Amino acid sequence: MRILISNDDGIFSPGLRALAEVAAQFGEVVLFAPDYEQSAVGHAITIMRPLQVHKVNLIAGFEAYRVNGTPADCVAMGLYHLGGADLVLSGINIGLNLGNDVWHSGTVAAAKQAVLLGVRAIAFSQALNGGEPTYEKQKPYIAEVLSMLTQAQAPRLVNVNLPNEPRGIRWTHQSVRAYNGKVVEGQDPMGRKHFWLTAVPLTEPEAGSDRWALDHELVSLTPLRLNLTDEDWLERVRERQPALIDE
Repeated sequence: MRILISNDDGIFSPGLRALAEVAAQFGEVVLFAPDYEQSAVGHAITIMRPLQVHKVNLIAGFEAYRVNGTPADCVAMGLYHLGGADLVLSGINIGLNLGNDVWHSGTVAAAKQAVLLGVRAIAFSQALNGGEPTYEKQKPYIAEVLSMLTQAQAPRLVNVNLPNEPRGIRWTHQSVRAYNGKVVEGQDPMGRKHFWLTAVPLTEPEAGSDRWALDHELVSLTPLRLNLTDEDWLERVRERQPALIDE
């Protein structure tokens, strides 16, 4: 199996190395990652300038490249360079990607880009522990997830979140909650104004959601899809108004 790995934390992220070490148990691993951190860039792609790819001596035994682009760019460039892959992995992100984070996560976007290009993909993120990230407790669970999700009947796109002290694995749904999005004004050492965007959840996570799983130290597996159509609403409006134009 040929496995392409990317991320949004950059080519030198320790999470990239940890994911490569586990993925190597399942096939040939090649790394394509941004040359600097690209957190929260979402599914941006670069169209107004050319991209550059440089090989780096990053991890013994792994072929690795840095790209001056977004996580989605890295996946596109990696698949082009390799002539395709059997699986794309993204992460391990330093910090969780739960609920509404899926909309702006560069980690999840790299996995989405793979699926758009016809390749099964999994995004991995891990809770912060207040210090340097470690992965030894998570690696057995990552291996179990890869074993599960490389089966033929597995979903094409899955968002995985890892707690600091995992004690099990749970299939979950995406938590969608209201947030008190705020702009916090501050001042830099030169006396100039600057601003931080913040968002704090206003409600508790519902049972069975990705946030609920992490609160209970469970590895969260959330199957995602690219079709954003509100099918329930569309079906209701079709029942009331079958067609706007008669042909």
